[in-house]
Amino acid sequence: MSAATPSGFESWIAARPDDASGPGPAWLEDQRREAMDQLHAHALPSSKDEAWRYTSLKGLLEQEFTRSAETMTALQPEDLEEILIPGLESHRIVLVNGRYAPELSALGDLPNGVRVSDLSGLLVSDPDALRDRLNQVVGERLGLFAALNTAGLDDGLVALIARGVILERPIELIHVSVGLDTPRVAQPRNIVALEDGAQATLIERYVSLGDSLYCTNSVLELSLGRDAVLRHDRIQTESPNAFHITGLYLRQAAGSHYQGVNIGMGARWARTDINVGFSGEHAECDLEGLYLAGDGQLIDYHLDVNHSVPKCRSKENFKGILYGKGRAVFDGRVFVAQDAQKTDAAMSNRNLMLSEQAEVNTKPQLEINADDVKCSHGTTVGQMEPEMLFYLRTRGISAPLARRMLCLGFAGEIIETLGSEALREHIAEQVGQRLESAPLS
Repeated sequence: MSAATPSGFESWIAARPDDASGPGPAWLEDQRREAMDQLHAHALPSSKDEAWRYTSLKGLLEQEFTRSAETMTALQPEDLEEILIPGLESHRIVLVNGRYAPELSALGDLPNGVRVSDLSGLLVSDPDALRDRLNQVVGERLGLFAALNTAGLDDGLVALIARGVILERPIELIHVSVGLDTPRVAQPRNIVALEDGAQATLIERYVSLGDSLYCTNSVLELSLGRDAVLRHDRIQTESPNAFHITGLYLRQAAGSHYQGVNIGMGARWARTDINVGFSGEHAECDLEGLYLAGDGQLIDYHLDVNHSVPKCRSKENFKGILYGKGRAVFDGRVFVAQDAQKTDAAMSNRNLMLSEQAEVNTKPQLEINADDVKCSHGTTVGQMEPEMLFYLRTRGISAPLARRMLCLGFAGEIIETLGSEALREHIAEQVGQRLESAPLS
């Protein structure tokens, strides 16, 4: 065990001379100190750790990311034109380099019972509103990156939806990264809580202006009350030089329904950990995912779905398309406790390889301790059917366009699960453009 902050991460939490934010409320400083204590006890993950067997931290540790306290004020609303999705109407909140940008946000009129705010602003105006929410879903035992986020968190989204409220328009959270003189790390903390019977849609997007080098270490805590419904679309299209880390923590009460769609196409090195826990019966969780990895990219998804109570259902369906020398990791685990009878769980991971040099490590797992369950898992790794490509070519379709059509057919099952038609069209076009130019060797 390390006696200090794990080597390479000290600058992620170090105070800066330009940090004018000042100390937070006493309870927050207590949590930060506790996170620091846990960091002191953390050893760096290595290939000897099963969860990091295929994902090396070497490239991340070679960078010198520093915590930036400066607020980016140079961006204007017109700078977002290339980022906004035409036809998508939403309550929009924008974070630039991890910090709230009110001049770029457009929350509009929120109905009674809906509170949407930036985390730093709420800590000033009503700090007790977050006292029992920060790390409530993550839990007391923080992993390395959740502890780093807690100790050095920047800002984030807080969305609190009262009992029985149905929010018609989605909340759109856009993380915008802009290059600075020195590589920096942003550590947003986002908290979304739906009380009993509430319904909402959250669209979360990670984008960049330019191809700069930076790191995003994001933590998202989602809590769903009894019979609450949340649709959550996550899109990661960061800079090709960026490093991306997300810890998504979800807790569902009885009868709640969560539908999450994860699209990962950007960043040089990206890892997403999704942790799901059920606290009441008849809860349902649907996780869909699509990832594209090309030359110089590693995209890694880890799922941990914990069925600790009876009569809950979960489905995980992830697809990957790899080309050039792209690499991907899918590590999915479904745990069924001894008392979790009548559990229904299914996990699938399918991968399409467009080149012989691409690589995927896939490991879906079931750990079942109950005897009255319905559980399944499976994985496939295959190549594009040459007969289908030949068929399209004989009808005058160019090879790049034919490849795009076939790959979109494979990816379409996931894209169609996105909640907005405007978002589906946007993602289909982005995926298509990447695949049309993807190298086959």
